[in-house]
Amino acid sequence: MTMLNFKNSSSFTGGKRDIKKGYGHIRKKVADIELIDLIDREKTSYSVQTMCRVLLMPRSAYYQSFHHTISNREQENNEITKRIVEIHEESGKRYGAPKIHHLLEEEGYNVSLKRVQRLMQQADVKSITVKKYRPTPSKEKVVERENILKRDFSTKTMNEKWVGDITYINTLRHGWCYLAFHHGFTHKKDRWLLLFTNDDNGIN
Repeated sequence: MTMLNFKNSSSFTGGKRDIKKGYGHIRKKVADIELIDLIDREKTSYSVQTMCRVLLMPRSAYYQSFHHTISNREQENNEITKRIVEIHEESGKRYGAPKIHHLLEEEGYNVSLKRVQRLMQQADVKSITVKKYRPTPSKEKVVERENILKRDFSTKTMNEKWVGDITYINTLRHGWCYLAFHHGFTHKKDRWLLLFTNDDNGIN
């Protein structure tokens, strides 16, 4: 864990340098035992009170930790949770409990799927799921078009034959969009259109 500048702890409050909100999300991912070890290592350089305040660690929890013997089960859970977070980050936060459970078993961890799910919930580890594309049914009657080219793409002049295609792309801002292109067998560049709906005129 990277050491923070506790002497300038005022930078955690107010103004453009306010990073306390951002740290709140990171704090959920860090086990208490890691913060306790950090505070214990740095207590000769910084006061325990300041470090507990900056790292959002109750002082009572810090002092009580020295009177608590960690069981083998807790140590194992901490180790597994640490590996779960690593796998989750390596996957781009896409993997859920079943996939992570499978990878843990491949690495030799003896752990059940329910236990992985529980540890992920405790560490607030969630997979980023992308909503599956479901085409919107059209109310218009589908008219079958004649296959004029019959896969004969040979040409003698420019713009004699055009071909095109369309696909869909999931975007963060506009949801599912449609990318269309056409090629006229010319020396010019291919044209493409981004459509926000399947009946949109699109933008080039």
